[in-house]
Amino acid sequence: MASSLTHILAQDLDDQLCVTAQPEEDEQQEQSSSPFSDTASPSGYLNGEARVNRAWAHWTKLGRPKLIVAPMVDNSELPFRMLCRKYCADAAYTPMLHSRIFTENDKYRSQEFTTCKEDRPLFVQFCANDPNTLLEAARRVEPFCDYIDINLGERCPQRIAKRGNYGAFLMDNLPLVKALVEKLATNLNVPVSCKIRIFPKLEDTIAYAKMLEEAGCLLLAVHGRTRDEKDGKKIRADWKVIKTVKNALRIPVLANGNIRHMEDVQQCLEETGADGVLSAETLLENPALFAGFRTAEWVAHGEKSIEDGNLDQADLLVEYLKLCERYPVPWGIIRSHVHKMLGDWFRIHPHLRESLNAQSRLTFEFLYNIVDQLRELGVKKPLYLKKADKNLAGAADGSD
Repeated sequence: MASSLTHILAQDLDDQLCVTAQPEEDEQQEQSSSPFSDTASPSGYLNGEARVNRAWAHWTKLGRPKLIVAPMVDNSELPFRMLCRKYCADAAYTPMLHSRIFTENDKYRSQEFTTCKEDRPLFVQFCANDPNTLLEAARRVEPFCDYIDINLGERCPQRIAKRGNYGAFLMDNLPLVKALVEKLATNLNVPVSCKIRIFPKLEDTIAYAKMLEEAGCLLLAVHGRTRDEKDGKKIRADWKVIKTVKNALRIPVLANGNIRHMEDVQQCLEETGADGVLSAETLLENPALFAGFRTAEWVAHGEKSIEDGNLDQADLLVEYLKLCERYPVPWGIIRSHVHKMLGDWFRIHPHLRESLNAQSRLTFEFLYNIVDQLRELGVKKPLYLKKADKNLAGAADGSD
């Protein structure tokens, strides 16, 4: 089976990684003019009110989705997106795709980007450091998605991202960022969206967001952590910064960070004013998050409004595996999801984790058998529902 994106990138890193646009040499004085100041609109695309109107018209046409699967390298692939959609996700991002490899490598392209007619609304995310290469890649998927998204702040494999000058490391090269957005905005029919992390200084984040909007970005997703804040479980995302960005822009803004259950979703929407929320890590463990289900970790001791949701992560894994049989993906991706969904179960019976790790060639029969063994061992780790969230769960299973 072909390697995942991480392995493909690592293999050709030293001598094939695309030519990098270098940051400017001049050191900037603390009091120097802002690097965000040159935001004159390019010709060939909508300006001012027309651009804002288009942003909202498109978002409204899609139903103004609020619950969105975030882009995850090697993890937000088609079967996982479809599982999350069953459990009330309104929209989803693809995994981050490397624009140069996507344009050059047929095998990578056919393996890493798969979709179906039910897989909408869909954001296709690329990392890039060359506007022309990005445009070529975007044109290949434009008919199959609702936004072309540029990764401008999210984590890629760190050594690779820094060496290639993309993802979060594009924050050091703002003229290139602007050129990437403008290139797509002036040449595509589908809208351009961007996903960013925040700067340490609030004013830099606001200026960055405004630059992107003026360059032609029609939707902005803001992860409320800085580039260096990597541990999402230890470092809380800053919703106040997201709120300030939302108030400063005129296009739809999505919030990313601190979403563990539906109470977080509601609180985030209220506190930030964002038009939707993204979730990543929590969805990997619990793809039914947006249907109101939560793991025991997020149930307060003695909480009476919580009940067994008659669903667990093993059930979700079986559903995921069936989707993988319908929409094939690399076994390495499947293995990763098995570990994420059954992680708590494997801590109780580590011999089953060891059996999975020892299996060099996976089969669906082997994976279904692991679930059967867990059932036979009597493991019970239900997902829980708040009584107030039962309507969401009913929508997920089609009941009234």
